[in-house]
Amino acid sequence: MLSFEDYQWLFRKSPSMATTIAEDGAYLDVNDAFLDRLGYEREEVLGKRPEVFVTEDSARRIAEEFRPALRRTGRLRQKPISFVSRDGDIVDCLTDAILEHGPDGRFLRTIAVYTEATDQARANFKYRTLYRSMPAMLHTVDGNGQISTVTDHWLQKLGYTRQEVIGRSITDFFSRADRRLYAGDRLRALIAEGDFNNLERQMVTKTGEKLDVISSAIAHRDAKGRVDRMLVASKDVTERKRAERRLRQALAENARLREELEHERDYLREEVNVALNFGRIVGTSPALQRMLRQVEAVANTPASVLILGESGTGKELIARAIHARSPRAEGPLVRVNCASIPKELFESEFFGHVKGAFTGAHRDRVGRFQLADGGSIFLDEVGEIPLELQGKLLRVLQESEFERVGDDVTRSVDVRVIAATNRDLEDLIVEGKFREDLFYRLSVFPVDVPPLRERAEDVVQLAQHFLEQTCRDFGREPMTLTRAQAQHLRRYDWPGNVRELKNVIERAVILSEGSVLRLDRSMPELRESGDVSGGEPAGESARDGVEGILTESDMRDLQRRNIVRALEQAGWRVSGNGGAAELLDVKPTTLADRIRSFGIRKPSGP
Repeated sequence: MLSFEDYQWLFRKSPSMATTIAEDGAYLDVNDAFLDRLGYEREEVLGKRPEVFVTEDSARRIAEEFRPALRRTGRLRQKPISFVSRDGDIVDCLTDAILEHGPDGRFLRTIAVYTEATDQARANFKYRTLYRSMPAMLHTVDGNGQISTVTDHWLQKLGYTRQEVIGRSITDFFSRADRRLYAGDRLRALIAEGDFNNLERQMVTKTGEKLDVISSAIAHRDAKGRVDRMLVASKDVTERKRAERRLRQALAENARLREELEHERDYLREEVNVALNFGRIVGTSPALQRMLRQVEAVANTPASVLILGESGTGKELIARAIHARSPRAEGPLVRVNCASIPKELFESEFFGHVKGAFTGAHRDRVGRFQLADGGSIFLDEVGEIPLELQGKLLRVLQESEFERVGDDVTRSVDVRVIAATNRDLEDLIVEGKFREDLFYRLSVFPVDVPPLRERAEDVVQLAQHFLEQTCRDFGREPMTLTRAQAQHLRRYDWPGNVRELKNVIERAVILSEGSVLRLDRSMPELRESGDVSGGEPAGESARDGVEGILTESDMRDLQRRNIVRALEQAGWRVSGNGGAAELLDVKPTTLADRIRSFGIRKPSGP
């Protein structure tokens, strides 16, 4: 059995350059071939570290690359190292090294063997030096995915030093999601498949920043065709990905804003339609003039206005007049009919909601207050607002702030509030159905709209206005009121106010034939007042009786049939000479809207 001295003799007489290195990195022993080639004495080498006898570049590679890799893997293969002889000659070598441990696992020594490099090895060394200095994000892994070398640019991108990287698995530098993706044998399976192109993955820098990269690889195979190493090139596309995310967010925001604008368009279209139906303020009575002076006085101020009056007096028309004469005229006037909103939807209608805030909230919705930002909001029938929501409305009036349903973002608005009611809010306060503080906030400037019975001077003027408007809208020949009809209209009490007068005139136009207005057919009580039918014998009026009165549905049906007759006569042409619009004396766009409203379609051919 060989003794320790025998082993030492064999080691020192080996024809290959060899050394043993202690755990602290200093030489334990060197053989004769090593000393002969470099020209040193054994005493000059023992106890010193290899970095003393190599070039500066090799010393750096030993510290940053070889020693960390050896500690992690227990082995080095064909690593380039350049010694400096006593005479100053550079001796390029390739080293193989292995860690040796005792039976108890305790570290014994590192054994390193050096082979002087051939011309090919020197060329490979130059290639490795060039590789490291490449201005590209490159790394090389073995068949198990452990890093064998990286470029300086790779280290710069990720913020590591070389000794922190060499010998570690490439997945150590992946994001958590990608580490899970390549866990187990999946990384080795990917490497075994060979070359790949444009794989997306996420890497993490030393400071924790995530980098989006696209990687491609070229595989090297051994004599048996197995991948033993792989060169991987990566491109940092973090900024591009961020730009794409910002673009997607911008597109989503544009879609949201477009949806909000569509809501606003629908709201404003409804408002325009209502405004066109109401017409304009007509009359010269003292009661009306007093009210209009109040409107002029308050319009230019930011004060909240409470419009009071009976149903049908035209409170909405007054609200529009206040808005139109105010500095906010260029902004929107958004109308909310508080009497028509279900109790559970009041808050959403006023302030909007976010998607998922409640059952049925399938998307974000803009509330009426946000739509009215920069303009005015008209709260019609304000006395119908539920008591539990009145506090939130008061907050908007006081602080100009609100939150959407299901959202914790506080939004600010600049809105003037114009409210209207036909109820006695002070009675509601006594009954506990309306907040007193909200009442005083809304009624900074109350405006009383006089009922039609107090505007006797305006009745005939209003009736003539509605008559002209209705004949034009219905495509009828112009009609006029007779003196008897005017007198009767003045005497009538008009419990339904202006709205009732407008309905009476519309029914009379529908029920009349030719150019004679049959007011008696829409007001049967006229039969008792003599000749109020426009010259037509009273007997015929009597024959018609109450069965001549049409409901709203009957009137719409009559108007529809009238449009169909005009279309048939015009050969279903809407515009142009001889078109249905010309026959009805209305604009083609107006007729087109009515055709859509009534659902009129041209009959299909035979």
